[in-house]
Amino acid sequence: MPSDELERTLRELKDRQDIHDCLMRYSRGVDRLDRELILSVYHDDAVDDHGVFVGGPEAFADWVIDMHSRTHMSHQHCIFNVSVDLDGEVAHTESYYMFVGMNRDGKPLAQSGGRYLDRLEKRNGRWAIADRVCLRDWAPLEAIPASLDQSSMTAVKNLPDGVKRLMQEGPQTSRDRSDPSYSRPLAVDRARVATFARTVDSSRR
Repeated sequence: MPSDELERTLRELKDRQDIHDCLMRYSRGVDRLDRELILSVYHDDAVDDHGVFVGGPEAFADWVIDMHSRTHMSHQHCIFNVSVDLDGEVAHTESYYMFVGMNRDGKPLAQSGGRYLDRLEKRNGRWAIADRVCLRDWAPLEAIPASLDQSSMTAVKNLPDGVKRLMQEGPQTSRDRSDPSYSRPLAVDRARVATFARTVDSSRR
């Protein structure tokens, strides 16, 4: 193998490993309620559209640690299939996940499964998430749903009506090429950040 081809191959393998490590760090950070580790996964200007939350890394870290602390005694975010579409210093990934949590109230166990869709960028040698969309594909519901309503498949309790609408109007899972995993470049609609903030603010009044 020519030296330049070997160098490209090694660089790509290193990039892919760094991307994989970033995705794994997310699960560890959230499950250990480790704010510093959670923030290490994102670029400062990133936006995470988790459906139940839409905003930047600092606000997300605060929200997710508070939500899991109040709602669950323990939890796991397990990542399985990971597809990486690498293009220079930009990568699009689709990571299948399963969430399991021991509830503090109600039924002992909460579950759901879905995908993290990420656009990662390599800046100053560091791979991190620039935009993330979380999609829920299944949950142990009491009855067969008419549609895969994102607001009905979350383990987060007592959602304000405005947040439910935001989830219903946001990215949805689909078994064809209209699924958000095909979007290039993946980009979170920044208007959803402001809408989420207004919704949360009004629900506190």
